[in-house]
Amino acid sequence: MKYYIIFYRSIFFYLLITIVYRIMGKREIGELSILDFIVSIFIAEMAAISIENYDANILVSLIPISILVILQIVFSLLSLKSEKARNIVDGEPSVMINRGKVNFQEMKKQRYNLDDLLTQLREKSIKSIEEVDYAILETSGKLSIFKREDDPSRSYPLPVIMDGRIEEEVLNQIKKDRNWLEKELQKENISLENIFYAFYKNKKLYIIEQDKIK
Repeated sequence: MKYYIIFYRSIFFYLLITIVYRIMGKREIGELSILDFIVSIFIAEMAAISIENYDANILVSLIPISILVILQIVFSLLSLKSEKARNIVDGEPSVMINRGKVNFQEMKKQRYNLDDLLTQLREKSIKSIEEVDYAILETSGKLSIFKREDDPSRSYPLPVIMDGRIEEEVLNQIKKDRNWLEKELQKENISLENIFYAFYKNKKLYIIEQDKIK
C-alpha cells in the first residue's frame, strides 16, 4: 500500500511544483535571484519530505509551500515597484571592467578574484582583458561582457536614467555630472520624473519618456 502512496505523491508533487514554477514566472536556473534560489530549495525539500513520510498528512507540506510561493510573489511585486526592495532582494550589478580597466576595488567587495574573471572571459572566447570594454557582474552571478569596437557607432549604450533615477556611477564613467544632465533635460523640456529610460551613446543622450511606453 505504501508504494502506491509514494507513487501517487510523487506524481502529485511533480505536477504541483510544475504549476508553482509557472506561477512564480519563467526564469533560467542560472538567472535565479537569491530569493528564488532559496524558495526553490525549500519547495524541493518539503516535497521530498512529504513523499518519504507517506504516513503524514499532505497538508503539512502543502501549507508551507503555499506560504513560500505567496512570499515570493509578494517580494517580486515589491521589487518591481521599489528600487530599494529590488536592491535588497536581488542586489545590484557590479562593473568589473570599466573601459578596459579592471575594477579591483569592486572585485574585492564582491569577493571575486582575477582567476574567476579570466575564466569567464575565456568561456566567452576572449583571450585578453584588453579586448574588453565593459564587463558587468549581474545579480544572477553571470558576467556580461562587451568587447571593444573599432567602429564608434557600435558603442555600448550606458544607462544614465532608469525609472526616473539618475545612475551616478554611469555619469562618472562618461565624465559628466548632474549639471550637464540637467542642462540636457532642459533642452528637451523634460523633467526627471517623466523619464523612464535615458542612455548615453556616441556622445549623445537618448531619452525615452514615461508616456511613450504606455
